[in-house]
Amino acid sequence: MTFLEITILSLYGLVLIMLITFGFHKYFLLCVYWKHKDEANPKVKPFKKLPYVTLQLPIFNEKYVVERLVEAVCKIDYPKDLLEIQILDDSTDETQHIANRLVEKYKNAGFDIVCIHREDRTGFKAGALEQGLKIAKGEFVGIFDADFVPEKDFLQKTIPFFGNKEIGMVQTRWGHINRDYSLLTKIQALFLDGHFVIEHIARNRSGRFLNFNGTAGIWRKQAIEDAGGWQHDTLTEDLDLSYRAQLAGWKFLYLPDVVAPAELPVEMSAFKSQQHRWAKGSVQTAKKLIPVIFKSKIPFYIKMEAAAHLVNNFTYLFMTIPSVLMPIILHLQIKNGWDWMIYVFLTVFFSTSLSVILYYLVSQKDSNKSWKKQIPYLPLLMSLGIGLSINNARAVIEALFNHTTDFKRTPKYNIEGNNENWQNKKYRVDFKLQPFIELFIGSYFIISLVELMTKGVYSSIPFFLLFQFGFIYIGAMSLFQRKKILSFTQIKLFFRNTALIFSKKIF
Repeated sequence: MTFLEITILSLYGLVLIMLITFGFHKYFLLCVYWKHKDEANPKVKPFKKLPYVTLQLPIFNEKYVVERLVEAVCKIDYPKDLLEIQILDDSTDETQHIANRLVEKYKNAGFDIVCIHREDRTGFKAGALEQGLKIAKGEFVGIFDADFVPEKDFLQKTIPFFGNKEIGMVQTRWGHINRDYSLLTKIQALFLDGHFVIEHIARNRSGRFLNFNGTAGIWRKQAIEDAGGWQHDTLTEDLDLSYRAQLAGWKFLYLPDVVAPAELPVEMSAFKSQQHRWAKGSVQTAKKLIPVIFKSKIPFYIKMEAAAHLVNNFTYLFMTIPSVLMPIILHLQIKNGWDWMIYVFLTVFFSTSLSVILYYLVSQKDSNKSWKKQIPYLPLLMSLGIGLSINNARAVIEALFNHTTDFKRTPKYNIEGNNENWQNKKYRVDFKLQPFIELFIGSYFIISLVELMTKGVYSSIPFFLLFQFGFIYIGAMSLFQRKKILSFTQIKLFFRNTALIFSKKIF
């Protein structure tokens, strides 16, 4: 082998080892989940007198959903004289007028509701929450983002657990209003179910750190203050505060049976923007808190899981390298007759791909009555995760090199039914060149697939198809939805023609 070939193989092997490590971590979480999943929630210690609660609704330019949110919150079954509602409005458009009208309407109905409008968006969502907390009347503070529609019994099912004086935060599970709207929303639901079913139950019930998800949860006001309050030096203020509060000694509780429905992003660019923010914020939080975590006196097993959680998005950075090297490795395999490479691919499959399949399959089986219908979407979930690698790797690199970007909220369009349209609404995500890079990498794999077919290396085809579809789907949808020049039928026609061209090259 030449020096260049040795270098490529060494880099490829190192990256695979890292990906295999993250894959085994998923197996570990599954084992912890199976051990603890049947445990009951801790016993409720009822309050002798119901406490005062403040519900905070942080919004920014949410003209399509703010009314739905406020109406749902005002229907929550809790004494009006013990409930304060804060609309934390940073809007710069007509959302301000809608919010003020809603405040007037519900004040006249006897609600303690106020709209706090900021001209200066310092700290973005964290800044708004911080300002609202300063004047909040409640001993407990619930938070709902604009895309949520809480159930009437939300407070009845959560507040009683705070009778335990050690509980600092209660998190509930996210539901999905528009799960069946499109392929994108179906796959997003699978992603989120894995997080809320497997990860949260495994971590919380085994005594490891649980993260607040930014919404659909209740905080003890004292826990926020003891942790140092809301801080806006990361893009994931919720994750940051969660870890600081638990390091300060507060216990968290996750209630998987309490579901708060929410609207999933329907636009690919909006979904990618959300994923970019979450990935970048988690790495920023890792840089900020991992040294503090390992200097603390918490048990070592909690430290290790906390670190693994905070650096999990590095998988996307590691995934970009195989995206470039796999076709090159394939060419070297065929050229040099490296039959042993099949064992490498099998090792990677059983340690990474299979772990992902089992992870999300179990989450569906244990949370979704129609879980069998979700099985065909599991390969597409893996493919979408691969396709996100460019988007999220960029987020990781930006965080590592302290590249500052604003908090970009995810647009919501009040899409619930399958026939509703969002294409002509406001708040579209800015156009970027990234989709062209994703399409280029996806097309890059077409060459490799042709070589696989012509050389008879059929065992590697599934891996390459996952990579190809992921990049082409994400890149193509980003462009098609942004330009609004193609219908869904035309998109299907595009993929069919691509398949025809591919088959002609082979046969």
